[in-house]
Amino acid sequence: MKKNLLATLALGLTALFTFATGGDEEKQSFTVDAKSSKIEWRGEKVTGHHTGTVNISKGMMNVENGVITNGNFTIDMTTIQNTDLEDEGMKNKLVGHLKSDDFFSVSTHKTANFNLTSFEPMDTDENGNNYMVKGELTIKGITNEISFPANVKIDGDQMVAKADVTFDRSKWNVRYGSGSFFDSLGDNMIYDDVEITLNIIGKV
Repeated sequence: MKKNLLATLALGLTALFTFATGGDEEKQSFTVDAKSSKIEWRGEKVTGHHTGTVNISKGMMNVENGVITNGNFTIDMTTIQNTDLEDEGMKNKLVGHLKSDDFFSVSTHKTANFNLTSFEPMDTDENGNNYMVKGELTIKGITNEISFPANVKIDGDQMVAKADVTFDRSKWNVRYGSGSFFDSLGDNMIYDDVEITLNIIGKV
């Protein structure tokens, strides 16, 4: 009888402690800090390359036991900028072209989205990446799956995620200057691969 009473008391104290602490100490939700986060892009052509930025407008990531369980980001395509050209006229011309229907059709597709579907820990590689990320990237209303390694660090109420991502623009029907759609482009060909550098900061 005494043992049963002690067991009941122990269970009651455990339940009370769990309720008092919320039972969710290992669950956190991080909101992306749009002002501090950065997306840099690089596109190459036969005769050179261009670089630039585009902004995240919002995003969130949920973490349980130190591992991201799900998340999503919205990219504001109206914020596309060029960073390698010094002449303002040429810079504006390039940005306008990227926003046109030749490329990302920003007038009708003002945002792009990434929905994280899988986040698997892996052995840290030579670049410091410690997770393999998989998700669905939607551009111009077209969704394809992409995957890439990432370095993610969680320190208290802040998360920092860094990654280098390469995606094939032709899969999102971005055709201009693409050898996947046009022949005999010569020096006018623009390579399909777009390189993205992510630096995402999330806060509780």
